Amino acid sequence: MAGERLMKASDIPAFVDRVIKAGCDICAVGQFNYCLGDLEEMAAAEDELQRIGEEFGDRDFLLPEIAAYLRTIGRYIDPDSSVSHWSENGKAQ
Repeated sequence: MAGERLMKASDIPAFVDRVIKAGCDICAVGQFNYCLGDLEEMAAAEDELQRIGEEFGDRDFLLPEIAAYLRTIGRYIDPDSSVSHWSENGKAQ
């Protein structure tokens, strides 16, 4: 869609913070993807997630950068690890 806002890489920390404050347990999955949280969290925060999406804009092209940021703050799960929740990582925030 022409004129649609694109999220900037510099907005990633603020985006992640807003998603967390909305009640979603955002984390990276592997090196290049992320999940906003489980289905119940996302359903409960649906309206706020919509507002966040409108505020920050399209972010699909930033998937690797968002995943990398989440990894730096310990919010990640590697598919082949024995970790079942990102909070089990040593440097989780």
